[in-house]
Amino acid sequence: MKQVPAYCGLVCETCLVYLATREPDETRQTEMKKSIAEQCASHYQIFLKPEEITGCDGCRTHSGRLFPGCDRCKIRACAIRSGFENCAFCPGFTCTLLENHFIMDPDSKIRLEKIRQTNGQR
Repeated sequence: MKQVPAYCGLVCETCLVYLATREPDETRQTEMKKSIAEQCASHYQIFLKPEEITGCDGCRTHSGRLFPGCDRCKIRACAIRSGFENCAFCPGFTCTLLENHFIMDPDSKIRLEKIRQTNGQR
């Protein structure tokens, strides 16, 4: 499966929320949601109860299930408003929103920079 980066450079197909959505074992899914709630609080200051962790079809979806953190994401909102496939195509790359995100996930920056290089945007 080809992994398409989210607007911010995360790979939805490797995201714990995305994976929990596809977990067929309900006991395992509940455990995953508890872990996700803890990680959301510690890494992103998003405070959710495990039962509030909804299904997610990836942040690039416009008609599917969307995790509340993605729904409130300022990076996602900006990219959609600007009409970019992801932030690698933005002339303002990198902005303050992205720089703050890259502190928590440096691999996102690497993915987006690779897309920029591939598309001659350096």
